[in-house]
Amino acid sequence: MHAVIMAGGRGTRFWPRSREKKPKHLLDITSDKTIIQETVDRIRPLVDPENILIVTGAKHARELRLQLPDIPESNILIEPVGRNTAACIGLAAVHIMKRIGDDVMIVLPSDHAIGNPKKFRSVLKAAALAAKKQDGLVTIGIRPSMPHTGFGYLEGGSSIGKIGGEEVLRVRSIREKPKATLAAKFVKSGRFYWNSGMFVWKASTILEEIRRHLPALSDGLGTISDALGTALEKRVVARIYRRQASVSIDYGVMEKAKNVFVIPADFGWNDVGSWDALWDISAKDSQGNAVPGGFALLEDTNNAFVYSPSKLVAMIGMKNVIVVETQDALLVCKKGRSQDVKKIVDALEAAKKIQYL
Repeated sequence: MHAVIMAGGRGTRFWPRSREKKPKHLLDITSDKTIIQETVDRIRPLVDPENILIVTGAKHARELRLQLPDIPESNILIEPVGRNTAACIGLAAVHIMKRIGDDVMIVLPSDHAIGNPKKFRSVLKAAALAAKKQDGLVTIGIRPSMPHTGFGYLEGGSSIGKIGGEEVLRVRSIREKPKATLAAKFVKSGRFYWNSGMFVWKASTILEEIRRHLPALSDGLGTISDALGTALEKRVVARIYRRQASVSIDYGVMEKAKNVFVIPADFGWNDVGSWDALWDISAKDSQGNAVPGGFALLEDTNNAFVYSPSKLVAMIGMKNVIVVETQDALLVCKKGRSQDVKKIVDALEAAKKIQYL
């Protein structure tokens, strides 16, 4: 079994901590370890370090090698440019096929938090069994706790029974991030699950589905496969990648494929996609305030999030506010609006204020 960890994101919603040179997954946001170290530690009881592949960009490869010394250097796969998850997953799949012929691959984002790692691994083991038995594409669906509009949804269909102790459903449809009214209908129906972005399949299976639905990418991956291990590998990967369209695996393959399954699960999943999401999983005082970094004096203040490791933050008469301080920037944001932090990053890019990116 192989694990593929996708580590190419920028984590713009975690500005000002997350920056171009050190995005969210390279930061110690949820504990004293970085998020990607937690991701690797979580999967290691299932997969040996020799079989864990990290797909990333050239800017972050050196830092990943420093943070993950047990992962062989050859397992840090470098994308010359970002081309979304279809190309990322395809690149990892051809490496696996070249190395051993075929294997089940567990595909994971680098930046999620899991409250119950033991249950998480149990679900992945069941998914691996299902992927082999059905020769299909298996995804993990999170039972929704609310009608969240920031996630995609998976509609479960008929059950094929239990595999490895977990019920496996056929996927009836895959939905993009819905508006609030539609999300509420999804949750009320009981048939929909949050799309976690975690996948399990055989390398040969996903490459065949890419061939069917993304033929240009498939042709490029074939050329890359031929070049792996040769002196031309780096040059060929760069040339092929630059030709590819940016396509997600959900849009490019999952929404079109027939043999798609979902395992509904609940293991304390959080995509840690924003400062609001981090408040959700942080320890809080009796007033609902979370202060995971530094020291704060909070008078008549409720439901606040404060991260300020080097400065004292004092707040009076505030509620539902996020404060994040770094050496060169200060973010003050109303809770519930931290998804919009990306707009600040976009504005900094437009103003060419690269020192803050």
